Amino acid sequence: MKRAVVGGRRAVVEAIRSGLVSEVLVAPGVRSTQGLRAVANAAATAGLDLREVAREELDRLAADHQGVVARLRDDTRRHELGERDLGTFAFAEDAFVVVLDGITDPQNFGAAARSAEAAGASALVTRTRRAADVTPAAVRASAGALLHLPLARVANIPRALDRLREAGFTVVGLDGDATASIFDEPCPRGRLAVVVGSEGRGMSRLVRERCDVLIALPMRGRVGSLNASASLAAALYGYVLPSRQP
Repeated sequence: MKRAVVGGRRAVVEAIRSGLVSEVLVAPGVRSTQGLRAVANAAATAGLDLREVAREELDRLAADHQGVVARLRDDTRRHELGERDLGTFAFAEDAFVVVLDGITDPQNFGAAARSAEAAGASALVTRTRRAADVTPAAVRASAGALLHLPLARVANIPRALDRLREAGFTVVGLDGDATASIFDEPCPRGRLAVVVGSEGRGMSRLVRERCDVLIALPMRGRVGSLNASASLAAALYGYVLPSRQP
């Protein structure tokens, strides 16, 4: 991470549960508040103390921290995967991964990670360049999900999709121009990679060409599209998960 800190009570709780926190800092006067109880309980379970520091120090470390900041361990990046790892990772036979092709907004990135982790994705794949990084803002937007979900940061999304296909994944792209909707096309069985394009352009041409299936979300209102994270959530819960029920 560029700055190895997480701010905000919910994000800090999830960071502690992920096992990546080295220290929890709190502002004076917040120890006794009900909102900090979950943080204190999670810290106690993990064997971490709460250290009181001036609010100005928390302001310097993280924006909108709600009086609590967690410092992450120096080895946080060891939890990231590389492109080659995608071909050797021990994916389950019904695993699905989420691939983000150029999402640059940290809030959208975090929200997409939250949906992916909540739905049970095995990993999240994103670019190393021209894409949002795992910043404190993104972690907070993900409610800490980015610290639980295996993350592969790759230089080349089409090549990463090739590795996934070699590992037995079917690649499904969310494309507003697709002729079939999630209600028309059955979700493929087995390993699945769900690709979401950038906020403005959608998927790049090379990424679209790597997709085995292209599907759209039915838009019945006057709004022509959803943002990337909302589209992902709809596809995961309306298309992917129903196909994986016993």
